[in-house]
Amino acid sequence: MSASRTDMHRLQELVRLHRKETGARKVARLLGMSPNTERKYREALGPSGLLTGDAGDLPPLEALKAEVERRIPRSVPRHQVSSVEPWREEISALVSKGAEPKAVFDRLRLKHGEAFVGSHSAVKRMCQRLRRELGVSAKDVVIRVETLPGEVAQVDFGYVGKLHDPALGCKRKAWLFLMTLSFSRHMFGAIVFDQAAETWLQCHVAAFAKFGGVPDTIVPDNLKAAVIRAAFGIDDVCELNRSYRELARYYDFKVDPAPPRQPEKKGKVESGVKYAKNNFFKTNTEEDVTVVRIDLAKWVLEIAGERIHGTTGKRPWEQFANVEREALEPLPTTPFEPVIWKKTKVHDDVHVPFDGRAYSVPWRLMGSEVWIRATASTVAVYHDDIRVATHARKGVGRFSTIDEHLPEHRADLRHRNPAYWVARGGEMGDDVADYLQEVLDSDPVLSKLRVIQEMVLFLEKNPTRAEATCRRASFYGNFTYGGVKRIVTKDLDLEPLPTVVMPGYGHLKRPRYARRPVELLGLDLETTHEPH
Repeated sequence: MSASRTDMHRLQELVRLHRKETGARKVARLLGMSPNTERKYREALGPSGLLTGDAGDLPPLEALKAEVERRIPRSVPRHQVSSVEPWREEISALVSKGAEPKAVFDRLRLKHGEAFVGSHSAVKRMCQRLRRELGVSAKDVVIRVETLPGEVAQVDFGYVGKLHDPALGCKRKAWLFLMTLSFSRHMFGAIVFDQAAETWLQCHVAAFAKFGGVPDTIVPDNLKAAVIRAAFGIDDVCELNRSYRELARYYDFKVDPAPPRQPEKKGKVESGVKYAKNNFFKTNTEEDVTVVRIDLAKWVLEIAGERIHGTTGKRPWEQFANVEREALEPLPTTPFEPVIWKKTKVHDDVHVPFDGRAYSVPWRLMGSEVWIRATASTVAVYHDDIRVATHARKGVGRFSTIDEHLPEHRADLRHRNPAYWVARGGEMGDDVADYLQEVLDSDPVLSKLRVIQEMVLFLEKNPTRAEATCRRASFYGNFTYGGVKRIVTKDLDLEPLPTVVMPGYGHLKRPRYARRPVELLGLDLETTHEPH
């Protein structure tokens, strides 16, 4: 038995036996020591008179330890001299800053290159030795937090493998959402296929409904569905996800995110996730998520809820039913409508994307950052906290566009259906619609859509002259935008059209490219006879 491993209670028994004049060999046998070890301590304690006296009045442990330390000083064996001893001071500085052995090893290699000859194992042993020398710090002490009923719940996700999703007909990655009440340790579990903000909110709503109430404080991890910007220091600003903030405001609970990289701060739910994965999921043989969800709900009540909890010594379900349920805040009287907030940038088509569709905003916001606030039925867009657009969330097609959001005189150009423009022109008169259709039919190959778009937009500025203009353009077979514009700008639409003479009744001179006179019979034109 070396001096560094001396059990002072055994030495106290050694003194008692010697004071009763027990033989040395019997003392060694009774204490389980070798004769040499017994002799070493007998010779160390004998000169000071500690082995003599009343066997019922033994010297205190401190006196025995001090005498042993003085007579048998500690020594470090030669083989324990570390190969990284020359860098001890530098390693100590890094360890005091909280660096782990691998980080210390990498720093020494990077800084000293080939001059550093230590191994990772040597650095690891040196770090352990230095930490022992530094002793326990106040930060090393685990402070157990006792919570009152209904005061705190902790939430987390845990990956549980792939399960079959009947909706898609395939296997998908699945996660366990778990909310654990800190007082009773009663849990709510749900299996989901993503960790999106909308799923996160729905799981909270389902948990509150199952518990029949709301805890005062929720402790989440720093996932994006809950925390946009984590607080790495006591004075750092923690930015919550706006969707989660709305949920907390509606249910009137506070959010207290766990510090980054410190999962032990929400150890109750961490332990719950580990327990569920090792107990329920490792023994689960089902693959259909519908069946697994039913089994999980049953397991939470009948297995997890009825076990004797290792920390509280109570059954979670009984603690919840008898004590904590009544301490929860009551549920709101109206159902919560999930609200999703998303920060995005306005694209150059002045639309913002959300959930597979695109929604328009005023065109002057192109390139700006905006916030989308989406409910089950609406999508609202905010810029500088001012609502600039509101759309129905569901609709036909991928784009939801409000014409007023597009630049003036360009908004209408998004309509690419020729029938739309013919019908729109027809609102100014039937002659306009007929003429636009003629323009479209004037070339069987080349599209005239853009031509009639410009014609309609121009004629809408002079709607009272539109029909006369189109009749004149049709009469002369002019199917160009420039021709229509010249008729109006030169007031040609105010002049009467030439007289048409039918074949056999007189000589006819018609404009080049104009239609045959027989095609004009449907027009309201004056017909006269011209002498031969």
